[in-house]
Amino acid sequence: MLKGFFNVPEPKNEPVKSYAPGSPERKELQNKLKELRGQQVDVPMYIGSDEVRTGNKKPMFPPHDHQHLLGHFHEGDASHVEQAINAALGAKEAWESMEWEQRAAIFLKAADLLAGPYRAKINAATMLGQSKNAMQAEIDAACEFIDFLRFNVKYMTEIYSQQPPVSGDGVWNRLEQRPLEGFVFALTPFNFTAIAGNLPTSAALMGNTVVWKPAYTQIYSADVLMQVFKEAGVPDGVINLIYVDGPATGEVVFNHPDFAGIHFTGSTGVFQHIWKTIGENIYKYKSYPRIVGETGGKDFVLAHKSANPKAVAVGLSRGAFEFQGQKCSAASRAYIPSNIWDDVKKFLLEDLSSMKMGPTEDFTNFINAVIDEKAFDKISKYIADAKEADGVEIIAGGNYDKSKGYFIEPTVLVVSDPMYTTMQEEIFGPVLTIYVYNSEHFEEALELVDQTSPYALTGAIFSTDRYAVELATKKLRNAAGNFYINDKPTGAVVGQQPFGGARASGTNDKAGSMINLLRWVSPRTIKETFVSPVDYKYPFLGED
Repeated sequence: MLKGFFNVPEPKNEPVKSYAPGSPERKELQNKLKELRGQQVDVPMYIGSDEVRTGNKKPMFPPHDHQHLLGHFHEGDASHVEQAINAALGAKEAWESMEWEQRAAIFLKAADLLAGPYRAKINAATMLGQSKNAMQAEIDAACEFIDFLRFNVKYMTEIYSQQPPVSGDGVWNRLEQRPLEGFVFALTPFNFTAIAGNLPTSAALMGNTVVWKPAYTQIYSADVLMQVFKEAGVPDGVINLIYVDGPATGEVVFNHPDFAGIHFTGSTGVFQHIWKTIGENIYKYKSYPRIVGETGGKDFVLAHKSANPKAVAVGLSRGAFEFQGQKCSAASRAYIPSNIWDDVKKFLLEDLSSMKMGPTEDFTNFINAVIDEKAFDKISKYIADAKEADGVEIIAGGNYDKSKGYFIEPTVLVVSDPMYTTMQEEIFGPVLTIYVYNSEHFEEALELVDQTSPYALTGAIFSTDRYAVELATKKLRNAAGNFYINDKPTGAVVGQQPFGGARASGTNDKAGSMINLLRWVSPRTIKETFVSPVDYKYPFLGED
């Protein structure tokens, strides 16, 4: 077999299409939305070479139109988890033995399929299944996942090329990166199709085989991702897609001796329970599992008295309410100085008054539905409680209706108590809470930001005073894994702002960087001595 050192295509961030009126991509997407709404799909699990249909069919609806049936998926049980693990382990030897450039080619092809023939389909599926508008779907399901695939290939080559810089005389030192010993479990969320794709593929790229369980509310677009993987040439058993209840899945996965790692995005509570379970079962595993997780957030915007009020207002309106606030990075609490509050309030209310709410198929709607009834009930309860609370003023929104879809108005609370519930707890919906502080008490505001929430995912400082920017950057160094200066705290770009936070927000392994891929390999150092010693004696043993 011919061998060589190969240069992969230099990755560039996928250009975001505008979907402006009259654009070809807008027309193509509108046609695809109409096509998908006009059919009902039958979604199987993908285990090894089989498309598994159990007959236990669960319906899928658009969150913004829950009377419209998109199709059904086939729910499995614990036996299917076992089958998926066995398929992953069965595929492991051939997959990890495949030359790295062949694995790279598969995922580079997947990126090109998403950029080309599957772009409208993956965006339309995300719009319908997860109620994202056209722009939110484009920057997520298409562009971000394409970026993950292409940049991860580049990072893989950089990891493999890292070698010991020095070998002594008569010695050759080498370093190889092995896949983990066992299977990787990918547990993915509803809110980003790109995350749902990246968690299994990043581990698979490094030679691992994967059992992938998506959120039930993301299965509609997960099925499209699996179609892409199949067409790109991912071998059977490398990525196994199952739809099984969480506790039933965990009971099998976390008791299996070949469990090698989990790649997780979801709630802090679930992640902490998983970590505890792994710890209790640690004696059962062949190796210590890798635990990689991105969890919750209570992301902040802090404005200094020197900040531009209009910039702050736009940072809040976009940062808090794009995709209905259902982003781990969404601005959820804000600290605004008293001297600019009136202007910030005016500009923010102007923005909100112009936002239309409705189904994703109408491209003039900025706000769409939250993901399901459970989320609707949780978020609306926070708003209802706020209406009854002392010291809380609702200055925008406050209404909600689930008769046709799970719609909640963008809601802004202003609180007199900086420790009020909605300043501390993750809501994961279109609710922004603002505390107006004395403009001369900036350092006290910094302390509040740092100490109010257990999370540390994203945050932003708005200021035209560089001393204030520097102070905030230092004081809040542990409060956010992704920190923004004069910008909203959302929209991390692969290769530019690797994403992840610490504290209760996760292990901060930075998806979209080499750091994440390093978690899915286990290094082995090799020392080769060309002429072996044949006498145990060292020179110092000689007599004077």
